[in-house]
Amino acid sequence: MPHSSGVTVIGAGPAGCAAALAARKEGAPVTLYEKGRFPRHKVCGEFLSPETRSVFETLGLWSAFAAARPARLLRAILHIGRRAKRFSLPEPAYSLSRYRLDDLLLREAVAQGVELRMSAAIPGDEVRQRPTVVAHGRQTPAPRGERLFGFKAHFRGPADDTVEMFFSAGCYAGVSPVEGGSVNVCGLAPETLLRPHGFRPEALFGDALRARLQGLEPLFDWLVTGPLVFRDGFRDRGGAYLAGDAMGFVDPFTGSGILAALLTGTMAGQAASRSVPVDEHARRCRNTLARQYSVASVLRGLLGAGMAESLAALVPGRWLYRLTRPSL
Repeated sequence: MPHSSGVTVIGAGPAGCAAALAARKEGAPVTLYEKGRFPRHKVCGEFLSPETRSVFETLGLWSAFAAARPARLLRAILHIGRRAKRFSLPEPAYSLSRYRLDDLLLREAVAQGVELRMSAAIPGDEVRQRPTVVAHGRQTPAPRGERLFGFKAHFRGPADDTVEMFFSAGCYAGVSPVEGGSVNVCGLAPETLLRPHGFRPEALFGDALRARLQGLEPLFDWLVTGPLVFRDGFRDRGGAYLAGDAMGFVDPFTGSGILAALLTGTMAGQAASRSVPVDEHARRCRNTLARQYSVASVLRGLLGAGMAESLAALVPGRWLYRLTRPSL
């Protein structure tokens, strides 16, 4: 039975909207709080793993998602040092801008009866009296000088069915098509490298990435966000159901961040509406994401130690891809 008083969701990104939709499917009244304005561009790789389809089908969103005409991705190329590792994806993946995806999810949530309140002020008694899903993104501090920042811009130009990752000393970037023939370029770099260049990410690009972007026309200036802190919240308590980046932040090079947000949001919405204990929700999320987080941490260490090129020579690309997916 759904919780009689309903569910409160904080944050209307993919995790929050997935939570709201999942709770509504359980029959619970839902109030969704969002302090930002929609739609808007957001720093994100905009890669949606093949498993995203099953989540959208669970939430009743697949037809609306397909109608948005996401780019369909069939191949991947990893540029590591002097090596380019090419492989086909085990199943077709998708890419849709956060501008379109977030708008689609929020519109669908409202259409399904979710009460939207565009406000950062949340009544304390509501949080105390109702199960609450926290999906407001990252709020983890980091020491100045040691911070990581994400960057993103869209470009116009030739695009195909390939997602490419470019790794260089201390930073990396991904390039993939999105809807409408645009190309998304998104990456991560430390403050120590960005600050001397006025936080202009293109100053850090290696020859391979510069060659890939040759002839592309920027559609808007670089968006930069941070600090980004790799963490998980599987042991967090506090009485709230965590989802998305509020629960944890995994390395963007895995391309599984949006999938993890949708999964944990759906799980949080179901758990909150069914009055599942918060600890049990955290345990279920840990079982789903632990392998993904662990493998990403190991790969991050190998990249930092300069061993990634040797690893790329030994491990098939499909293995690397599968090991960085959540355990469904």
